[in-house]
Amino acid sequence: MIKRRHIIGLGLSQLICWGVSFYLIGIFGDLIMADLDWSRTTVHAGFSIALLVMAVTSPMIGRTVDRIGGGPVMSAGSVLCAIGCAGLATTHSLATYYGAWVCLGVAMRCFLYDAAFAALARIVGPEARRPIAHITLLGGLATTCFWPIGHFLSEALGWRGALLVYAFLALSTLPVYLTLPKNRHADSVDINDNHPELTFPNAGKEKLIYAFLYTVIIALGNALNAGMSAHMISIMTELGLGAALAVSVAALRGIGQSTARLADTLFGRRVHPINLNLLAATLVPLSFTIGLAGGGYPIAAAVFSFSYGGSYGLLTITRGTLPLVLFDYRTYGSFVGKLLVPSFILSAAAPFTFAYVIDDFGAVAALSLAISIGMVIFAASLALMMMKRHNK
Repeated sequence: MIKRRHIIGLGLSQLICWGVSFYLIGIFGDLIMADLDWSRTTVHAGFSIALLVMAVTSPMIGRTVDRIGGGPVMSAGSVLCAIGCAGLATTHSLATYYGAWVCLGVAMRCFLYDAAFAALARIVGPEARRPIAHITLLGGLATTCFWPIGHFLSEALGWRGALLVYAFLALSTLPVYLTLPKNRHADSVDINDNHPELTFPNAGKEKLIYAFLYTVIIALGNALNAGMSAHMISIMTELGLGAALAVSVAALRGIGQSTARLADTLFGRRVHPINLNLLAATLVPLSFTIGLAGGGYPIAAAVFSFSYGGSYGLLTITRGTLPLVLFDYRTYGSFVGKLLVPSFILSAAAPFTFAYVIDDFGAVAALSLAISIGMVIFAASLALMMMKRHNK
């Protein structure tokens, strides 16, 4: 049985873990570039390497969560994150820099949302939707908290000292993961047992299409998140906002995420995950259109940041809850782990792609690219809803 303290602990740990791993490049990337005299693409290639590592390790880590539970896997992630942050803090060569990102890639797959969602599905079973939504509430504030924290720490300690603090913060999440329940839901299966019917849950043409549409939605949504995590501050700066204002406005993204997730927690109990997903997908291109139309006006930038945060906040929830209604929750970790591979590959390409677009064509082109991606997410979400209604 999952207890309230476990949910609160997981939420706090997700806040910290996202902040000290996935979002660190957004605040330290430009500082590393200036200090080591490396290009933007060279620096952000490290983040891309980490996301490729997440793709390679995703099926194995998903199976491991199904087999032994989330506690040991997520604990390993905390330790690896600390090692990776310390490696970045002491780097003076590309080999060390990229090696640290490899370590961070394994860490992020071990302890971020996808591992937490699989752990909850293993413990709670088909009723995991509410716990999944609850732990994302605090996790959504990672940018709001850690971009300003990172900016402050880098001013006080330099980017190297700030990353050493990040390493300590990663280790502080260990008690949460070490105390997670080890039991599995009564209907769950042991991944070591022979269950050929569960190799591809609900196999058939219909479910294959569901799997394809889910993969498109999640892959493109995560790719946008990776691109914006790395470059949102840079985009706002290029549009005309000052550096400090750009950090503050970009941090509204986290508030938007958690606000949307709180609204879902309070009022979304009766909203089907597929309908919630379509709402989120509608907001994605709309938010970037606001950013493009508003140019460098602070109010428009704030609305863009907040609304995009809200859309991604809801997409994060449906990333975890759609598999509960589309596939067999008993093999959540292993099956979804396979579907996430394209997501991590596209996410790996996103920081590099957006860096190239920004450097060669400017922030307006980057926002236009984001709108195009958002429209594809919307089309796939609409197709998923229509297909689900047709097959009722």
